[in-house]
Amino acid sequence: MLHSSSIVKLGLFLGGVLFGTAGVKILSSKDAKKVYVHCTAAALRAKDSVMKTATTIQENAEDVLAEAKQINEARVAGEAEKIVDDAVAAGGSLDEAEAAEVPSAEE
Repeated sequence: MLHSSSIVKLGLFLGGVLFGTAGVKILSSKDAKKVYVHCTAAALRAKDSVMKTATTIQENAEDVLAEAKQINEARVAGEAEKIVDDAVAAGGSLDEAEAAEVPSAEE
């Protein structure tokens, strides 16, 4: 004969099979497919929003980088002009050693 633990195990197994079969039916129904479609559409909208935000951030970062480069180039040019002005004010021109110290815009 069957023991009570065997009957419980058999009952749990049959309940799982029944629940699994009902679950498959529910998950493959037309209503469930509509939910899947709407969730996927929402995910695509969210993706588009994130991509637009990422593009905006990237464009802003490029603008910041370009402005920073311009500031550094202007600073180097100002430093070079100051060195030349100091040399001229000292009553002469730049010798080779001083000319080597003048920063260039490429640095």
